[in-house]
Amino acid sequence: MVDEAAIEPFGDAAVLIRLGDRASPALAERAQAIAAQLARARDAAAGFGQAVPAGASVLVPFDPLVLGLDEAIGLAESAIAGAEVRRDERAEAPPIEIPVRYGGGDGPDLTNVAERHGLTPADVVEVHAGALYRVLFLGFAPGFAYLGGLPAEIATPRRTSPRERVPAGTVAIAGDQTAVYPRSMPGGWQLIGRTDVVLFDPDRPDPARFAPGDLVRFVPIRP
Repeated sequence: MVDEAAIEPFGDAAVLIRLGDRASPALAERAQAIAAQLARARDAAAGFGQAVPAGASVLVPFDPLVLGLDEAIGLAESAIAGAEVRRDERAEAPPIEIPVRYGGGDGPDLTNVAERHGLTPADVVEVHAGALYRVLFLGFAPGFAYLGGLPAEIATPRRTSPRERVPAGTVAIAGDQTAVYPRSMPGGWQLIGRTDVVLFDPDRPDPARFAPGDLVRFVPIRP
């Protein structure tokens, strides 16, 4: 509903729809539904750009030479009111399985995560691999998917000091989410394993392996 969302200017050429204070599967699904409704509205309203859903918000770009701020807010309100959360084919499809080598040089923070929670590294692997995750949204870097559904017993804050380089394919934890680094890049998440699956390839028709709404399961590679 409109009264559940806050709409505010985001620079001179966008508005931001805020659905909550932090990402969650329910809010991410609602953000995706609103973005889909806005995509349909683009056919009828000139000046709208492609909406970008996140974990608890939707960024709605528009051309200020075509639409005024009040008009953009009104169209955003209409999209919020008309959006329906629907389970699409991705939600019904089998989960994407990602094989992971946990610990060692591939997951240098696994032991620290275990000790923080009074667990063994094997316990952390069992809990992490035993959960079913949903892609909330993509951001930070091309192909970087934020996955909701991390069990509370292994939820762990980011590192106080980010690393200058995290290898591509690294599986990591930050707060109540998990993710896979699609490329080698700086990062401050807790690194617990690594996969050889290519998460982002610009030469593929769909460069990103994950899309919002996908289900994901991690499968330990046994020694």
